[in-house]
Amino acid sequence: MMTTLGTDKRNAWSLTADRVDLTRRRQPRPITVRCGEHSVTMDLAATALVIIDMQNAFCHPDKAGSDGPARDPIAPLQKLMPELRRAEVPVVWVNWGNRADGLNLAPMVRFPFRDDLDGESFIVKDGFDAAIVDGLDVGNDDIMVDKYRMSGFWDSQLDSILRNLGVSTLLFAGVNLDQCVLTTLTDASFLGYDCVLLEDCAATSSPDFCTRAALWNIERCFGFVTASGDVLKGLTSDA
Repeated sequence: MMTTLGTDKRNAWSLTADRVDLTRRRQPRPITVRCGEHSVTMDLAATALVIIDMQNAFCHPDKAGSDGPARDPIAPLQKLMPELRRAEVPVVWVNWGNRADGLNLAPMVRFPFRDDLDGESFIVKDGFDAAIVDGLDVGNDDIMVDKYRMSGFWDSQLDSILRNLGVSTLLFAGVNLDQCVLTTLTDASFLGYDCVLLEDCAATSSPDFCTRAALWNIERCFGFVTASGDVLKGLTSDA
């Protein structure tokens, strides 16, 4: 009798009583997406959507304003996520979820979260600020990863989860583009992942020149930049 060993079919062994099959039976599912001056073909079977910090702390109307830039990714993500889930692309939420005592946070990590009036206000796991903002639904098979640094890869389970899923291409979305999204994307590129930023699914409350600099560096050093609409076109035309 054949059984499987692994938490995900993309990275599982096949077993019988006396035989172990280490081959992964993954059928490539290529789609082609326009990324600036490049036409980029990626394998949906090896792709994940990584959504960073779409949390109340940054995106709730009381924090960002009813039409603040941090809310801009909500609408395009609402359209894109169901189609990616339908294509069996994992959706990975990477969010601040700190210990309440902050014992794992060095002073330099805590410094940006200080509040001159109320003291520190770093984001605590399971609190209101840590919750995903209304308007974005978490699917039953979506994956949640707590992060404790600007980059989602430091001190977290993100890298091991992605590798266990057999993922090599990452679509990036979230806030803030020039901070947590950029540092996570940069670390991903250093780790050997293929990185694609979804420009309309990422935003920042920083000045405009920060967005321009982030996009310039991503396109020239760390990956590719596209829009969710181009991914949707690729899903349709390559279906």
